[in-house]
Amino acid sequence: MRVSFYTLGCKVNQNETGALAQLFCENGYTLAGPEEEADVFVVNSCTVTAGGDKKSRQWLRRAKREYPGAITVLTGCYPQAFPEEAAAVEEADVVMGNANRHAILKNVDIALSTQQRVVDIVPHQKGEQFEELPMERFEGHTRAFIKVQDGCNRQCAYCVIPRARGQVRSRSEASILKELKALADAGYKEVVFSGINLPSYGQDTGTTLIELIEHSAEIEGIERIRLGSLEPDVLSDEHIARMAKVEKLCPQFHLSLQSGCTATLRRMRRVYTAEEYAAVVAKMRAVFHNNCSFTTDVIVGFPGETEEEFAQSLKFVQEIGFLKVHVFPYSQRSGTPAATFPDQIPESVKAERVRAMQAAADAVKDTLAQQMLGSTDTVLLEKPLSSQLFTGYTRLYLPVVVTAPNASAGQIINCQLDSWDGERCRASVVK
Repeated sequence: MRVSFYTLGCKVNQNETGALAQLFCENGYTLAGPEEEADVFVVNSCTVTAGGDKKSRQWLRRAKREYPGAITVLTGCYPQAFPEEAAAVEEADVVMGNANRHAILKNVDIALSTQQRVVDIVPHQKGEQFEELPMERFEGHTRAFIKVQDGCNRQCAYCVIPRARGQVRSRSEASILKELKALADAGYKEVVFSGINLPSYGQDTGTTLIELIEHSAEIEGIERIRLGSLEPDVLSDEHIARMAKVEKLCPQFHLSLQSGCTATLRRMRRVYTAEEYAAVVAKMRAVFHNNCSFTTDVIVGFPGETEEEFAQSLKFVQEIGFLKVHVFPYSQRSGTPAATFPDQIPESVKAERVRAMQAAADAVKDTLAQQMLGSTDTVLLEKPLSSQLFTGYTRLYLPVVVTAPNASAGQIINCQLDSWDGERCRASVVK
């Protein structure tokens, strides 16, 4: 039996797809590519935007059309957040959310044996525990992604994720450290901690993310630790100082922004101002002696965003100096407060603002990359372009291409940054 996966959305979704693939393989299945014939097709959905829901439905429709005898599965955040709508997707033979993931094999077996649809969407419950889906292999990846946290207790006006993911729940530190040791033994040198609201790790278990980082750094063989998205309001002076002392921690921080205009942030129901965000960045740069980088996400076209507010946000992004910015147009999601806010922005205006914001962010990235030329940094070798040419990322998350004879993917080598072509930095090995 062959199973194929199609994944939308964040690193957490990608991690969970890997875990589900492992479950299938441990039970006699072999993996097929997304464009290959399979007996079971699984869509791990994202529902952050309405576009994500549409893509999930389109992919299921295509799989059913091209392989009518196969079993199709719709799982993930879309069914969890909108169970009735997802259950009505006729092209899905199995519909289940992101709770009780282990049931996917049972549900697929039922659909295969009875040829009957299975709708099994388990609601999130108060006090539910983190569902363990450990991974021992990451096919095609030279860094390991570890999901350490799930759920979100925040109530941002635009976001449907708390409805899709439930309340904060953390994976046990003992389980994480055990997996880290196994990954180190398997040759992985860099790990990435991911979560739906990563900084809330430990809120339900009495520990903190910084303690997890410190203890993880003690694992022999793990050379680099990278973090997923962080919230600026929870980065205390103490935590920043402690992070700076962990040499294995890559000083690249994805610090969630959403807007650089305080008035817009207030309508979004974010819990910080643009000024407070800038102050956190300044503190981190001081503590890390300016040897750190920042990436972020920005939403444009939020309801009520005036031209002046957009201009403030754009200027803020330029002033902070992000190495990379993901720019998104606001997506109206039913079930969220912002969906009924007045002064919704026309799609054409959103599209223009996306282009302007992304152009400004890319110009900042070019400037920062040029400033790094001549410096040295370690690079994790990732995709081989030839026997000697590799792509990779520095500790600050600058993309590079480097000629490294006698090297192999997964190695970490010291490089000098020589030139920038607008996409990647050309680097050379420093012996």
